[in-house]
Amino acid sequence: MISKLMEGLRLKNFQLKTKLIITYILLTVIPMAVLGYITYYQNTKAIEEQVGEYVPRLLNQANKNIENEINEIGNLPNLIYNSSDVMAVLRANPFKDQSSMLQDQYTVESFLSRTYLGSNNTNILGAFLLSTNGSFISTRVSYEGFDFSNTPLPYGEAHDLGGDTKILLPNEVNLTFEGNPSYMLVVKEIVDLDNRKNLGTLFLAVKLTFIEEILQDLDEEERAMMWVMDDQGQIIYHPLQKKIGTYFEEIDDYPILNGSFRTTIEKDRTLISINQSAKQQWVLVHSIPITYLTEGTDVVKTVAIIIFLILVVITTLISIIVAWSVTKPINLLGRIMKDVENGNLYVKIPIDSKDEVGVLASSFQSMISKIRDLIRKNDHIEIRQKEAELYALQSQINPHFMYNTLETIGASIEDGESELVVDMVAILGRMLRFSLSNKDKIVPISQEVLHIEDYLTLQKFRFEERISFNIQKAYEHDVYFTPKFILQPIVENSIKYGMQKRKALNIEIDFIHEKSEMKDHYIVMVVRDNGPGIKEEELKRLNELLQKDPMINRDSGFGITNVHARIVMMFGNQYGLTINSAVDKGTEVLIKIPQLSKKQVENGDG
Repeated sequence: MISKLMEGLRLKNFQLKTKLIITYILLTVIPMAVLGYITYYQNTKAIEEQVGEYVPRLLNQANKNIENEINEIGNLPNLIYNSSDVMAVLRANPFKDQSSMLQDQYTVESFLSRTYLGSNNTNILGAFLLSTNGSFISTRVSYEGFDFSNTPLPYGEAHDLGGDTKILLPNEVNLTFEGNPSYMLVVKEIVDLDNRKNLGTLFLAVKLTFIEEILQDLDEEERAMMWVMDDQGQIIYHPLQKKIGTYFEEIDDYPILNGSFRTTIEKDRTLISINQSAKQQWVLVHSIPITYLTEGTDVVKTVAIIIFLILVVITTLISIIVAWSVTKPINLLGRIMKDVENGNLYVKIPIDSKDEVGVLASSFQSMISKIRDLIRKNDHIEIRQKEAELYALQSQINPHFMYNTLETIGASIEDGESELVVDMVAILGRMLRFSLSNKDKIVPISQEVLHIEDYLTLQKFRFEERISFNIQKAYEHDVYFTPKFILQPIVENSIKYGMQKRKALNIEIDFIHEKSEMKDHYIVMVVRDNGPGIKEEELKRLNELLQKDPMINRDSGFGITNVHARIVMMFGNQYGLTINSAVDKGTEVLIKIPQLSKKQVENGDG
């Protein structure tokens, strides 16, 4: 897409400096602006979602606290049953003289004042007990109204409330208190527990201060508005006194009554959170402008825009300077590359800057150096490999071995052991054919086993009972292949050092087939003897020598290091020799090679 846009602008005809500046604007300024907008939008959305999930949980808890308070207030009328004097007045004959009526009024109103208007119930404005025997009223402040002629609970009638507590709002009764406080009327029917006869109705005027106190614990935001209304939209409590008792008609437009949603109020995007109580069905509403929630992100947005514009100006100037400075070393680098292309690998790049061009020049210089090193290393490896093959060829026909073997054959002829001489000559001839045939570098394991068996057989003819050997043979030896002539140098070392200090030397050769955790199977050849062993310091030095360059030191353990070098050069550092030994307990040499099949050898995988 960018390439098409650049083609449409014909940028190919522009200078490199202009291309870099335009590319910078396309690849940096625009993505930064888009990323900034997306980040701002996602942060704002995350704030709304967090508030939208958090506030309803608080409202739910507030509703439960309000219901708990109402339940406690609803139990207050039951205290009247604890007064036998008041119950006696309510049960008495309503037709009494004036003195008895005054006495009854004093008894009941004293109880109402003492029980409901004491210091423990500061939220109760007044208590009104209406019965067939009259009305008993005790208030904390002066009041007006209390005309029940047009209310749902007319004076002087039995009010069948079913034992429940009913709550009336101020707009349902003609009752106001001094200071015009917001309140609710808790209505409870007083029933004679003996005969279930209605004795009257108790009205408790309770200030809505407890709702205000509960909501104040939640309403920590100055711009937030919280109110309580019933499911019809009539406002029970509102921070604005004038709205109490009015109807909130927008409730019909609310999509939910539990949860949060966004809406527009007076052109302001607002987050509304709602929770409806389970028992009273009151709706607790929390309203807050979204702009207030995102004030922090708006400030960050403004600062980010200013910083972004400043950075655009600064980085554009820097890009102009950099683009101009880049063109000069690029031309120089191009000329040097042409020299390298023509075969000159000994160029010197006079660019030492730390910018992209400098890094490119340094990398190019490093690449040239590595190419030269690889060429030298490859030549060195080829020379080493030829040397290793030459050393292996020279070691195949050990002059001492030939001399000793021929001397043994001569002694056998003098003793008249013609059959033994024939066997020794045949074995020696087979060994010479195997050693001198350099056509194949890799041979079947069976041929290598036969060669080392011939070698040990000739040694046994010479040393007789002083040497014994055991070679593990299996059908896999004809299936898998091994580098040629890797066992004899190891066995020669065993005989050379073992026969010096042992009257009887035993040599064992085993083969172990294992599966690598990485990929390929491999074979371990184990050459084990009961010779004098190797001292710990010498063993450590020898193993360190194998881990380094085995062609460097040819004086110590030449046969072993030569075998190890050939295996490593053929298959890699994960293969080769490992030596385990203990003084007076013998030596064990492990030769690890890959498990090569005939097909792999023919395909050149080995």
